[in-house]
Amino acid sequence: MVMYNKAVLDNGLRVITSTMPHSHSVCLAILVGAGSCYESKEEAGISHFAEHLFFKGTQRRPTSKEITQDIEGVGGIINAGTDKEVTIFWCKVAKSHFPIALDVLSDILLNSRFDNKEIEQERRIISEEINMNLDLPQQRVNTLIDELLWPEQPLGREVIGYKKTVSSITREQLLNYVARRYMPNNTVLSIAGNIQHEEAMAQIEPLFNKWAAGELATGYITNANQTEARLRIEPKDIEQAHLCLAVHGFSHSHPQRFTLALLNTVLGGGMSSRLFTEIREHRGLAYDINSYTEHFLNSGSFTIYAGVDPKKVEIAVAAILKEVSKIKQKITASELTRAKELSKGRLYLRLEDSRNVALWYGSQEILMQKILNIDDVISIVDAITIDELKEVAEEILIDSGLNLAVTGPIKEEESYRDSLIKENPLRQLLKI
Repeated sequence: MVMYNKAVLDNGLRVITSTMPHSHSVCLAILVGAGSCYESKEEAGISHFAEHLFFKGTQRRPTSKEITQDIEGVGGIINAGTDKEVTIFWCKVAKSHFPIALDVLSDILLNSRFDNKEIEQERRIISEEINMNLDLPQQRVNTLIDELLWPEQPLGREVIGYKKTVSSITREQLLNYVARRYMPNNTVLSIAGNIQHEEAMAQIEPLFNKWAAGELATGYITNANQTEARLRIEPKDIEQAHLCLAVHGFSHSHPQRFTLALLNTVLGGGMSSRLFTEIREHRGLAYDINSYTEHFLNSGSFTIYAGVDPKKVEIAVAAILKEVSKIKQKITASELTRAKELSKGRLYLRLEDSRNVALWYGSQEILMQKILNIDDVISIVDAITIDELKEVAEEILIDSGLNLAVTGPIKEEESYRDSLIKENPLRQLLKI
């Protein structure tokens, strides 16, 4: 079993190491409490913009090529990603190249130049990334469902931002945002692989101990209250209709988040789940159908996704709602056992990889300031009962909490509403 050690530098930087003696690799992940939820409406996308610019040159490595070739030149991988509540920079290398990976990551985090020329170049690149996302219906429908779940709120905004905001963000705004979010006391450095805690700390402290801490603003506005079902239709000239049906779920710290995860597994997790079996295998309504959960600081969601024939949206949604209704009424012992074993098995498999281990511990520390070991989670999962699953289903799968987003070659929203709800269960459930 992978265990961890934790140390905190004088400036507040938290360092977590997980020794995996049989691994040939080491993965370093720097997790910063910066993301789209901490942006104003006018600066939407600034977290993602900043993440790109960290890779565009430092004093010692003036170009992006010099940054990436130092890692790729030793067979490593370096990348980053921005989400709603956290931005992650990570690098995975062979064990012997740990010092190089640590030097590169610390250099881009602490010494990036944010050059004006690079800012303008990256502005154009991100604009194309926005265009690409608009052309990906699966991505687009997930954006639409977030907008329904959290209207006019940070959680409902697109992480990448919008052309209008990205085009207007200045260098001064970028530097101010980095100054108020990129602080050691808002950062976790998580390392997993074939390295000992003391060896890692000896190299980390000289690189990070002069990074000055600052005053951190925590939290953001969230309102998950919903009194009636919501519908959003976005016409798009493509072959399939892509839909998301979602309700509000649980936060990171909610005691029933693992129960919801098991409920999700029963309903839409894997090829033996209810939705896959009924909607795809029995009815042939979709090739891709699944469900998933997301957890945030004070909120969360439970979402079902499907890609279907545009002429069968009504039938597909009605069939999905039928399965949602059925799971509130009955869950079998065999389904519970399958869900537990699938969840535990996937967790064990995930944590064989050093990157996943680094993110497992680092994500918990940055988001919850509390770390559960794998054995802790297994014990929680094993103790969950059928009654608890049904209680969670009854709590969150409610008619007034439904949100349905659809994109595809269908009619405009207003003209489509009547046909969508005519003479099927959606009339009562959507209350439109």
